[in-house]
Amino acid sequence: MSLIRAASLLLLMSLTAVVYAQNTDSTTNETVEQSTAVKKVKPVKNTFENIWLIDNQTVMVPIKKSFEMDIMHRFGTLKKGYEDFYGFFAPSNIRLGFDYVPINNLLVGVSITKANMTWEGFAKYAILKQTKGKYPVSVSYYSNISLDTRKKDNFINWSDRLMFFNQLLIARKITDKLSVQVAPSVSHLNVVNGYYKTSGSVADSTYKAVVAGEMKHDHFAIDIAVRYKIKQGMSLMFNYDQPLTKHATNNPSPNLSFGIEFTTSSHAFQLFFTNYYYMTPQRNNLFNKNNPIDIKGLNDITFHHENFLIGFNITRLWNY
Repeated sequence: MSLIRAASLLLLMSLTAVVYAQNTDSTTNETVEQSTAVKKVKPVKNTFENIWLIDNQTVMVPIKKSFEMDIMHRFGTLKKGYEDFYGFFAPSNIRLGFDYVPINNLLVGVSITKANMTWEGFAKYAILKQTKGKYPVSVSYYSNISLDTRKKDNFINWSDRLMFFNQLLIARKITDKLSVQVAPSVSHLNVVNGYYKTSGSVADSTYKAVVAGEMKHDHFAIDIAVRYKIKQGMSLMFNYDQPLTKHATNNPSPNLSFGIEFTTSSHAFQLFFTNYYYMTPQRNNLFNKNNPIDIKGLNDITFHHENFLIGFNITRLWNY
């Protein structure tokens, strides 16, 4: 019996050693396979944490099935000072916007703006996403069609109500804190200022004289946007819009804006100074009259603080 017990014990010890060796070999093989496998490089995250940076869109497109509501507000300029409490009691402009991401990388939306009761339909598509070793920048394309819904006596034809805007957004997250975006754009208006009197009514017998000085229907511009993250949930913002097209009359002024942004996973609040009032991008680009600065030389720079106005953006994001 002791011989049988000894043989059984020896067999058990042998089987244990074989199983242990197999497990060790399997673990070693898995470790080797994991170490030799190439890790998939993912695109950078949070180049911007909001689809808006003050007055302009960013390259950001939220994840699929995201729904967002925007409330944007612009007070009057600081020009009258205490008379209208630095623009707070001046006529303001308000925009309500809603957008949705039905498929990956595509955002579609609709909005209405108080100025001229302008409706907008817009879309943005993320073409490229900054990826280490693959794409040095993120690129998105933004398109907007707007409709002026004022009374019909402001127009000759129904098509005169339409305005178009197209923009290519190119951004890079340089560091964890610093993101920069450059965005060339083109705006097209079916009707420009030359068709109207200063009162806004349709030109009558003076039509030919007015049209002789009309603006161009196509307008090119470029936007530069910068976001610097101070800490988690708080960033500084800077935006500059430069008109490129020269018109025969009524050349628009550039826009300079700067402020601060507070964000959570589902909310964003931006508070800033800007020269833009309209919030419809094509109207801002063609008709901005609030000149922020005159530069005639290194020693001749005039900063027009009275042409700035206070604005804020509030966004609420839901992921379904």
